[in-house]
Amino acid sequence: MKQRGITLMEVLISVTLLSLLSVAMFMAMRIGLNAYVKADAKLMDNRRTVGAQRILTDELGGIMPVMAACGAGSGAAGSRAVFFQGAPGVMRLATTFSLLQGSRGQPQIVALFVIPGEDDRGVRLVVNETPYTGAAAAGRFCTAAGQFAPVEAGAGSFVLADKLAYCRFSYLAPPAVVNQPPGWTAVWNTQRWPLAIRIEMAPLATDSSRVQPISLTAPVYLHRSPEIQYEDLGIDLAN
Repeated sequence: MKQRGITLMEVLISVTLLSLLSVAMFMAMRIGLNAYVKADAKLMDNRRTVGAQRILTDELGGIMPVMAACGAGSGAAGSRAVFFQGAPGVMRLATTFSLLQGSRGQPQIVALFVIPGEDDRGVRLVVNETPYTGAAAAGRFCTAAGQFAPVEAGAGSFVLADKLAYCRFSYLAPPAVVNQPPGWTAVWNTQRWPLAIRIEMAPLATDSSRVQPISLTAPVYLHRSPEIQYEDLGIDLAN
């Protein structure tokens, strides 16, 4: 009687072909997953870069003409001074924009500053926020007119931009001579507010497939004179 079946060789060939097919399917899934992860990472980096530029524009656009009681405390009234710190790597101001609540949130005292990047590769732009509650709250950050306390990164600091080749601030000052154009300066030491603020940034490594940090310039629309002390007259509009 003749028996039907498969030989051991046929079984080995079938198992081998099935193994090759499984490996090919696994490699295809792995390649697709890696492509998805890379695309998602680039998309998130692009969103983070665009979001950081929007935040900087909103913060500088919402700058407030705040006067600080510098050195107030322990019974001292403090000295009245313009609350604005302008240096190449540090900028401190009061703004109507909040990172957590946007433009409708509580006014904030914002400190923008530059620190070394991870493993000392490049630099990063960091921001600290503190709620603004009045001249005394702003005075905690200054000891006298034009003299401010050091800025430090902490647990509440937020990294706006990372892996930068450089990041520096400059400020547009009115002309010193009539009929001359205004000029940019790296240090602001005047008891007034600048005409505009410029933040210059460049990526540590150029990648044409990603949105790169760009320099931005924001005009400052403040016309309040620091010499004039404004008072709340308490006018009842209902009457």
